[in-house]
Amino acid sequence: MTDALHIDVPHTDGALAVIALSGEFDITTAPAVRARALELITAGHRDLVADLSGVTFCDSSGLGALVGIWRCAKDADGSLTLATIPDRLDRLLSVTGMDTFLPAYPSTEAALATSKGNRTTP
Repeated sequence: MTDALHIDVPHTDGALAVIALSGEFDITTAPAVRARALELITAGHRDLVADLSGVTFCDSSGLGALVGIWRCAKDADGSLTLATIPDRLDRLLSVTGMDTFLPAYPSTEAALATSKGNRTTP
């Protein structure tokens, strides 16, 4: 049995928004995450913090969605910052080299404190 993915937006403030995910972030759920994030960017919340503390599983489709969200945020002169990422996803980011483009913080609060103006570029 899979953990259904839940997408919440517990915080918005000007250009900044937090998108909190819980459950499985995979080929089935990645399009919904990407769509919700793009809605936020289009609405002017171009600096996103992705709280991944509730993610129980993430495959390459989830990683691909994060990369796509990062690119869209960057195109909107924004950023994507990760918070509270699970160990397995941390390893996946490290192995693929994406940890150099997607800054990660141990908590959402830490990510919020540093996300304004955090615009990493390749």
